[in-house]
Amino acid sequence: MTVPLDYSKPDGDTIAIALLRVKATGERIGSLVVNPGGPGASGMAAAASISPDFRKTDLGKRFDLVGFDPRGIGASEPTVKCLSNQERDKERLDLDVDTSDAGLAQTEEENKAYAEKCASGTKFGASMLANMGTRDVVKDMDVLRSALGDAKLSYVGYSYGTRIGTEYAETFPQNVRALILDGAVDPTQDQLTSLVAQGAGFQKAFNSFVEWCKGKGACPLDGDANKSFRELTTPLIDKPAPAGDRQLSYTDAITAAIQALYSEQLWPLLLNGLNELRQGRGNTLMTLADAYYDRDGDGNYSTITDAFSAVHCVDDQRLTDKAALTDAARRYKEAAPFLDDGRPAGAALDSCAFWPAPVTGETKPPKAEGIPPLLVISTTGDPATPYEAGVNLAKALNSRLLTFEGNQHTVFLQGQQCVDQAGVKYLIDLQLPADGTRCA
Repeated sequence: MTVPLDYSKPDGDTIAIALLRVKATGERIGSLVVNPGGPGASGMAAAASISPDFRKTDLGKRFDLVGFDPRGIGASEPTVKCLSNQERDKERLDLDVDTSDAGLAQTEEENKAYAEKCASGTKFGASMLANMGTRDVVKDMDVLRSALGDAKLSYVGYSYGTRIGTEYAETFPQNVRALILDGAVDPTQDQLTSLVAQGAGFQKAFNSFVEWCKGKGACPLDGDANKSFRELTTPLIDKPAPAGDRQLSYTDAITAAIQALYSEQLWPLLLNGLNELRQGRGNTLMTLADAYYDRDGDGNYSTITDAFSAVHCVDDQRLTDKAALTDAARRYKEAAPFLDDGRPAGAALDSCAFWPAPVTGETKPPKAEGIPPLLVISTTGDPATPYEAGVNLAKALNSRLLTFEGNQHTVFLQGQQCVDQAGVKYLIDLQLPADGTRCA
């Protein structure tokens, strides 16, 4: 699908949005568009991955399943590209844990250089970066709705995809048929408050993992689990662990743990990885970290990390108050003590502070005017988008909240029958579950 690079210049340069469609097998209602979040994740890959569960429900009969890679992402053209594969590998070994004045200054220089590489490595340069935000993605999605022949949009958004869905509903309320927002980004919090809340969410998930781990008989997190985890990982700051022909850094070990806490299905891998680390090896943790960064076995990275930065840097206000950043770093360590590296709290300006494109997004509570009732799904043990974020989004949008009691990030069309039945009924019949519905 071809769309303008800049919607204020409809006759200017154009870009291409990549699409994947699985056609309905029965009496068709329309299309169901999905976005997996990130920002930076591929909607095409998401459609492919949920297609088996989708086809098991009546949704497969009534809707075409449509995944799209948002502008600058995945198979869409052009893609945002900042670092080469070799540069990304090198970046993962650069810890940036030095919070001295000199250490922070060095980190800021690196972040500034990264922003410059994003502009120089991407077709259309700063113009592409300036039009990467959610403001533009929702316009693309409305063009997509029209191109699919749907009078109104049916949509499922996960994680950051809930922000896309919310902003679409605010921008085009008359074009909304049904929206499921699963794993909500909290519309009531500023970035630093949200970051600290996420730290608390990961600590909660870690505590649940520890409880499971200690029941397995070979858990390396004995006694004070936070302390045990730190004793395993912080030595990597000075001496990385061998992982095949590569080196597992402290940052990679933390990233591996974060990746595993997204889903209980990954807990056995984290347990295995921590036991390996106790023996001086980092292979399994490296595999988990590679999955987070979307690095394949041949050393090739997708652009998910670069795209994450590109969207975040134009969606959210610049953070330049170093005192506030340092305070947030301190509060994050308090909220997630298992991730406390023992160094003094400190924070460098991130790459967004040097981004060569203006902010186009707004941080504000959404308005529900003219929007039909939506379905918000929130998981009690979601580490990345904590449960209260979904509660707050449902309240702000005057929509229905469906609670899932579990430990994972997002849940719809992932095999949880109670959640799936409620979501399918809403999408097909526009009938919301009863107020206060909980699934386990």
